[in-house]
Amino acid sequence: MLAALLLEVALGGFTRTGAHTNTGWFALIVALMCLPFGGLLLALGIAKWLRTRRLKLPTEHSRL
Repeated sequence: MLAALLLEVALGGFTRTGAHTNTGWFALIVALMCLPFGGLLLALGIAKWLRTRRLKLPTEHSRL
């Protein structure tokens, strides 16, 4: 989000054909790569949270 905001505000913005400056292109690449990487990290974090939650739940066999 920060890279996209900086691209629009400080680095000349972008249009349908792309960024206006070389630094703008770099910021655009960084901003677009943060989306899939962030989504992957979020999915892995949710999976770990669900697994940890499932392992901590008491079962009927553990009460015996």
